[in-house]
Amino acid sequence: MLKILQARLQQGHRTMRYPDGPAPALPDRFRGLPVIDASKCAGKCAAQCASGCAACAQACPTGAITCAPGGPRIDLGRCLFCAQCGQACPEGAIAYSGEYRLAARSRADLVIDQDQPPDRMGVRLAAALEPRLLRLFGRSLKLRQVSAGGCNACEADVNVLGTVGWDLGRFGIQFVAAPRHADGLLITGPVTQNMRLALDKTYAAVPEPKIVIACGACAISGGPYINHAQTLGGAGAVLPVDLLIPGCPPHPLTILDGLLRLLGRIDGPDAGKG
Repeated sequence: MLKILQARLQQGHRTMRYPDGPAPALPDRFRGLPVIDASKCAGKCAAQCASGCAACAQACPTGAITCAPGGPRIDLGRCLFCAQCGQACPEGAIAYSGEYRLAARSRADLVIDQDQPPDRMGVRLAAALEPRLLRLFGRSLKLRQVSAGGCNACEADVNVLGTVGWDLGRFGIQFVAAPRHADGLLITGPVTQNMRLALDKTYAAVPEPKIVIACGACAISGGPYINHAQTLGGAGAVLPVDLLIPGCPPHPLTILDGLLRLLGRIDGPDAGKG
């Protein structure tokens, strides 16, 4: 026992200090919020876009990019963060930043373009729940995770939040085994036809009031399975969604930031910067 206690003392504190301290360093290969360079896109690229060039849109495997006379618009709910659009753009007008704060409360808030403010490119970060729900869930939130046809990438990053380095439980957020013990659902996957009934039953089993979180491009829009006959196009096609966390898969930090904003633990566009 003494050796165990000694080893534990030597290990020290392993849990990150975020959000009270700086965010953990992200690797160079991390792809966060896509940024449209207006200086490149407002000239030649925008003209080509208006005339039908649309190289970035044609390269996108999920139709996340639409072209207009003012330049491209990117739907983060469909984006796979594959960077093919940036590689295809003749002017190199699209690049991926290290910005991990991406979660929003509505689909419209996930659409960005070059005419929006340069700091967030128009993305409205998730606001807290309504006061009534915040009083119920602000200090204790139990979620039932449902994989509605996912590939296990989003599920794996959600599981990371339960490790000692992240310790999601310190915020009063826990994943439970039964929907009757839950305050809401965290859904991953495009919602396949085979999972429709199971998802409906799971949602019905959660006591009122309840919330729904769509985690990942598949759960938001269908991801790479958009318009597939065996998928329904995401959780929003079946249930009311309170929080959307884009990514393929979303980084654990993106998921955590979204959850904390929903619970009013982080507020404001500058909060959560590391």
